[in-house]
Amino acid sequence: MYEKYLNKEYADLQKVADQFKENYKNASPFPSISFKNFFNPEFLEKVLSEFPDLSKGSSLKLKHENSNKLASKGVERFGQYTIEFTSFLNSEPFLNFLRILTSIERQLIPDPYFFGGGFHEIKKGGFLKIHSDFNFHDTLKLDRRLNILTYLNKDWKEEYGGHFELWDEKMEKCESKILPEFNTLALFSTTSLSYHGHPNPLDCPDDRSRKSLALYYYSNGRPDNEIISGLEEHSTLYQKRKEDNTSFKSSLKKLAKDFTPPIIFRGIQNLKNTK
Repeated sequence: MYEKYLNKEYADLQKVADQFKENYKNASPFPSISFKNFFNPEFLEKVLSEFPDLSKGSSLKLKHENSNKLASKGVERFGQYTIEFTSFLNSEPFLNFLRILTSIERQLIPDPYFFGGGFHEIKKGGFLKIHSDFNFHDTLKLDRRLNILTYLNKDWKEEYGGHFELWDEKMEKCESKILPEFNTLALFSTTSLSYHGHPNPLDCPDDRSRKSLALYYYSNGRPDNEIISGLEEHSTLYQKRKEDNTSFKSSLKKLAKDFTPPIIFRGIQNLKNTK
């Protein structure tokens, strides 16, 4: 019934959900899973063919110290195949699949506004620092519970980078990496501690970019064990890796050197060396 959208191996969604729900639940560092070649590649090719030039038009340019990426707004940049595909991802059969796979007891609700979702693109040199996502939809007044990401990058090579990284809640290490290859589906539970991102600058050829399609799912309330006092409703929470702190200190040192007279800077260094 769903072969139009799904790879035959995954066409029985109920069976797939039952088979992998324990893997999802027990994944480290938080509930998550990824599947290669999950969708019908021929249909996904049509979605990719509609991917807009996000550097132009009514796209979001998310460029600041924690992000350098592009994103669509709502559905205005969607073509007919993308609309059909996202309608399937928001349909009852797929929502039931997600609910069983993730063991989320409350009914999952899709976002018709695609707030924060839709097409995402990162160009060469771009990045998205490690973070946990906003956890409450102000318009729908619902709790964000689940992210799914469909990657659209054909012939993507390891050396390009762009891995989707999942970090532990103490921000000590990356515990899982996913290469953003074409037709890879990644999904994870959205909490205040589900730290993830693409923190290292992309090193792909100039004519390539990291493309994905993101959808988010909500519920009316969330379990008490996912609620952290003071973080009941929050926007994106960016985190620093140890190497980010080192890089920041190096930048401050360089800035100090640039603006300090050479004779004084050498004197300070000599004092340090005599300690």
